[in-house]
Amino acid sequence: MRFNAKTSEKIAFALLSLAALTVVGFVLIILGYIIYNGYNAINIEFLTEMPRDMMTQGGIYPAIVGTLLLIIGSMSVALPMGIMTAIYLIEYAENNLITWPIEMAISNLAGTPSVVFGLFGLALFVKYFGFGPSILSASLTLSLLILPVIVRSSEEALLAVPNEYRESSLALGISKWQTIRHVVIPSAIPGMVTGSILSIGRIAGETAPILLTGVAYFLPKLPESIYSQFMALPYHLFVLATAGTNVAKTRSIQYGTALVLLIIVLILNTIAVLIRRHYRQKLKI
Repeated sequence: MRFNAKTSEKIAFALLSLAALTVVGFVLIILGYIIYNGYNAINIEFLTEMPRDMMTQGGIYPAIVGTLLLIIGSMSVALPMGIMTAIYLIEYAENNLITWPIEMAISNLAGTPSVVFGLFGLALFVKYFGFGPSILSASLTLSLLILPVIVRSSEEALLAVPNEYRESSLALGISKWQTIRHVVIPSAIPGMVTGSILSIGRIAGETAPILLTGVAYFLPKLPESIYSQFMALPYHLFVLATAGTNVAKTRSIQYGTALVLLIIVLILNTIAVLIRRHYRQKLKI
């Protein structure tokens, strides 16, 4: 049975629309389920108090602070390192026997399980460098985890900048570095921010790496320094659901914790999207 071009286009459009609606539907179902089960737990005390009675009472304030510190610490290391790596690979390096292993290493790191990063962070940062179980060890481990994502997204963003921009700048006598700094990078920032959005969600939801490098089971106080242990929302949620607590008693706390984690990721991603939109608008002017 053969279809003409117009019929084939309608069928393809219908299938693509169905796929998109299916994805959106599943996302809405998951969000609705979490909101329905967790909204009763959300109040000022839940967000600002320390946990009590082995986390069956009180709030999740230390876990919120610990998660935010992890995101800030990891992004402050991985973002500049990833962008600089991408600039070197795209703007300076040539395809040769030196750059090929680097590209392969980045690709392999992107597919490495997170628990392997946790073991590496335990051996390198916790033991070898002597940072101990701490925010610093966990942040450095997570920065390595998200580094391939930032490098790849930054590479694609740099490749998307038209070569005419570079050639026009160089033709005016501007140096290569000034061209990259003032022409190429501003044009590539929207794409780079996309990698940051993906990375924030990955950091906020990881459990295995921080379990091996610094997160605490129950620590009803805020970390005193970057060398202190901490609580974090994903591990807190894992503990509430599995680690010997009264599951029925903590059900609302579990879903409330999951809802807070989703809200934090949503807020940070919204900020990143606004930054991306701002730079896109500047490029259109």
